[in-house]
Amino acid sequence: MKKKWYLHGILMLTVILLIFSGLKTYKSIAKQNSRITVYLAGDSTVANYTSNRAPRAGWGQMLPQMFDEQIIVKNEAVPGRSTKSFINEGRLRRILKQIHKGDYLLIQFGHNDEKSYDLSRYTDPATSYQRFLKEYIDGARNKGAIPILVTPVERKNFSIDGKALSTHGQYPDAMKEVGRMENVPVIDLTSKSMALYQQLGPEKTKELFLFLDAGEHPNYPGGVQDPVHFQEKGAREIAKLVAEGIAGLNLPLQKNILKNGGY
Repeated sequence: MKKKWYLHGILMLTVILLIFSGLKTYKSIAKQNSRITVYLAGDSTVANYTSNRAPRAGWGQMLPQMFDEQIIVKNEAVPGRSTKSFINEGRLRRILKQIHKGDYLLIQFGHNDEKSYDLSRYTDPATSYQRFLKEYIDGARNKGAIPILVTPVERKNFSIDGKALSTHGQYPDAMKEVGRMENVPVIDLTSKSMALYQQLGPEKTKELFLFLDAGEHPNYPGGVQDPVHFQEKGAREIAKLVAEGIAGLNLPLQKNILKNGGY
């Protein structure tokens, strides 16, 4: 009789353990399935860089640090691309094959759209730039995803008297106009970054960009003076501005921003 009850107890314990294990597995799968992906389409100021380019970094490389574990960041930005060339190379099409309902697409272009000497990349801010931006918007929306426009981050440029200057001409306003016309949220990273540079001043702003003396870093033995691309510190500061911008858009994504993200 005791043996029978003992075996019965073992059986019940095994069943309970199996149910508990299955419940944990179910919760784990459900948690994974509930994760949201934030896709990034952009240029060299957004892109990821390998260790042999360090300390160069794009703000998209640092953006995962701003979110909790429910967010996956897929940085599809590529150096040298414009709204036009990114599409013509099939890069938007690849994003749209992967993106799902409830995901996000952050779109930052402008640096290379401005290059009028290169017809493979140049777009006119009043016409083709806006038309190409609409392709990103329509593509995301057709998949049930949420597009967010991000005006191009500013380059380092100061007047003689230390005033931060704009370098993107009509492109930021053209993007904001598309946002208004298409009812798409916009992060004005152009203004946010310029305000940051103004606060820091010409010399301190160098610490954000890829300014290195000869011999300071093995990847740049001769030194480098780059007013466009960021060091890791600068990329992180710009990523904080992007997170700050997301927090101000009143989108579900804002609840996934870490409060210690620094914004």
